[in-house]
Amino acid sequence: MRVSAKSDYALRALIAMAGRSDGRAVSAEELGRLQDIPHGFLQAILADLRRAGIVMSQRGQSGGWRMAREADGVSVADVIRAVDGPLVSVYGLRPEAVNYNDDAEVLQHVWIAARRALREVFEDVSIQQLADGQLPDAVTSRTADDDAWAPH
Repeated sequence: MRVSAKSDYALRALIAMAGRSDGRAVSAEELGRLQDIPHGFLQAILADLRRAGIVMSQRGQSGGWRMAREADGVSVADVIRAVDGPLVSVYGLRPEAVNYNDDAEVLQHVWIAARRALREVFEDVSIQQLADGQLPDAVTSRTADDDAWAPH
């Protein structure tokens, strides 16, 4: 799986929003500055997140962006789907929609298994956990092995 800049930036912006102790809205300019995200790109990401009901904009003197839902109810998977679409796709199709001949049909099982593995991590981690720096044990246990950090 390739994590796009769009997904990475979206998650970083949401971590910054959820980590605000005052709960106030934050401007796109401040989010961009805090997370080193290009302003135009961030605006497009925030629009995607707004369409998905993850963030909302607030106009006025104390305007800016804030979470539209509780941060503990928004998963990494929700964010990736909002800005990039399905977690796993093959030629732009969901894995279950791809047709193979008999010899290659086994590939579909690989794509489905990969999607399930991604879901096991991405759906189990919330924005609030990221903001708090507290990942679930099921996720931290996957990083405890040195082999997890080794490039292959």
